[in-house]
Formats: sequence, structure tokens, C-alpha cells
Amino acid sequence: MKVLLINGSPHEKGCTYTALSEIASELKECGIDSKIFHVGTAPVRGCMGCGGCAGKGRCIFEDTVNTAIEKASRADGFIFGSPVHYASAGGAVTSFLDRMFYAGKANMVYKPGAAVASCRRAGSTATLDQLNKYFTISNMPLVGSSYWNMVHGNTPEEVLQDKEGLQTMRNLARNMAWLLHCIEAGKKAGIAVPLPETGNTTNFIR
Repeated sequence: MKVLLINGSPHEKGCTYTALSEIASELKECGIDSKIFHVGTAPVRGCMGCGGCAGKGRCIFEDTVNTAIEKASRADGFIFGSPVHYASAGGAVTSFLDRMFYAGKANMVYKPGAAVASCRRAGSTATLDQLNKYFTISNMPLVGSSYWNMVHGNTPEEVLQDKEGLQTMRNLARNMAWLLHCIEAGKKAGIAVPLPETGNTTNFIR
């Protein structure tokens, strides 16, 4: 089993990476493989709602979003990390996830997901609320921890001093591993994923 960890910070080895690394280390202890994927520093286009991805499973714009969608097909769970920018997720990772979920949602449904926020001081709960919405609209079990999934610090060294934050990351990793093992056991027992109802799209209520 493998968890795809997406680092949505422009800093490849910054605070968000430090939090994800703590998770990766604990996942390894739990027998789960993981990979940290960096969104990068190149500009990420926002979704245009053109519908060009329909039936293709990939975005019409060839960039790291399609690379992540491909990796998602081989992942069993996901953790998305983002720094806090103006009390919300960073612009690049927001555009990234808009397109990743719109074009590649089929690679993520019914797989556990979690979000991690990294902040200097505040805005973390608003960021988590924003990121968690990608999971809860995609039939993905949401993984929590012993506290909200956040770390505090302005540098990686300061994050490493956030003992409760790191503890929360380790507990998140354990919960993710536990749920993945439960899902695997369920599959072996013949328990299939539920079939959602489809066909009703209410645009307005009179």
C-alpha cells in the first residue's frame, strides 16, 4: 500500500515538507510506503471549466497536474499539505487541486484523504476546511488525528520545535495506515465500495 503526499508549498524543503516528512517516517513504521510529490514553483494554471478533460482522465494542460493524476492511480491514500497564505491554502496548490480533482477524480474516489496545514501563527483551520472539501465531494473517507492537522513555525527548525504538531502528524499517519489496512481487509472479505446514486443535479430550488 502507498500514500501519495503532495507538498503544495513553493518551498520544496520548507515547513510543509517538514510536516509531510514526519508523516512519511511514521507511515514507514506502520508498513506503508509513501512518496512526497512537490507541486513545484512553475506557474499552475487555474481550471477554466472547459470540459476538455471529460472522458480523458487528464487535464488538457500538460504540467505537473497530469503527473500527479497518473501517480494517484497507483496510490491507496492521499495527504495534501499546504502553507497558509492569507488565511487560506496557497494559490498554486488551490489551482493544482481544482484541476487534479476535476480531471482525475476517478483515481481518488473511495481512497482515504487528509489535509495538512502549515502556518506561522493563524489561518490553519480555514485552510484545512478549504482542503477537506476536495475529499468530501469525492466519496473519499476523511482521515483525522488527535488534533487538527497543522504545524506551526516560520522555518523548518521552528516546526521541529512544535512537539504537539509533530505528534499530530504521527497520529495522522497511524490513522491513515490503520484505515488502509481496514480497507484492505474489507476487500479480502468481499466488501465492495458503495454505489452512489447519480443523475440528480439541482441547479436551483423554486
